[in-house]
Amino acid sequence: MSRIFISGSSAGLGLMAAELLVEKGHEVVLHARNSDRAKNARKALPEADAIVTGDVATIAGAQDIAAQVNALGKFDAIIHNAAVGYREAHRVTADGLPHVFAINTLSAYILTALIECPKRLVYLSSAMHHHADANLDDILWKKRRWNGSEAYAESKLHVAMLAFAVARRWPDVFSNSLEPGWVPTKMGGPSAPDDMEQSHLTQAWLAAGDDPKADVTGKYFYHMERREPNPQALDPNLQDRLIEICAGISGVALPKA
Repeated sequence: MSRIFISGSSAGLGLMAAELLVEKGHEVVLHARNSDRAKNARKALPEADAIVTGDVATIAGAQDIAAQVNALGKFDAIIHNAAVGYREAHRVTADGLPHVFAINTLSAYILTALIECPKRLVYLSSAMHHHADANLDDILWKKRRWNGSEAYAESKLHVAMLAFAVARRWPDVFSNSLEPGWVPTKMGGPSAPDDMEQSHLTQAWLAAGDDPKADVTGKYFYHMERREPNPQALDPNLQDRLIEICAGISGVALPKA
């Protein structure tokens, strides 16, 4: 049995992965943005071991979530699932950051840096990352006119970059990324064409540690099959720049192995 924390798991793919993992006998801790979502998650999955509550949109919120997770003890795996979608208008967080970047990119970095390192790290990217540019010189959208679809795509490229940076820096950890497919969740929209029944399987498989085939690191998956990511995701120089940017903005350093 593994202990697994899933960010952004009060609904959607995060909750679906949690349900599957609990069904397979694993101990799962959920995360909800607020108390109302936590109550709904508890009703949906009463077998969850605990529910951590907090908003990843702010640096302080992500730091508090990490502290709550650490207070529960060491985990075997973490699934970084929390995100907002590709149809977002431009909004700025209390920290003065574009909220898509703050939630999709920066919070994943902060949780990675601050939660006691597990054996497995799983990062949800998106097929849209394949055609994105990292845009590290304008990661906060100060030079460009806002485009929600582009902001989402590049944030999901950042997530894959983070997964592979961690795989390179922490060789004792299995750190991988995946795309779940464009599925009809609240984020994906009702017209999304991919198979909902496949969308949560890969992240659960990578996190559970039940299959030796999942004992890999620095890889990218789609429906439990290897897939090549955007080449920028594999560039160590870009990975290191992203880490430096996130550390500078958040004030949180990524620990050494």
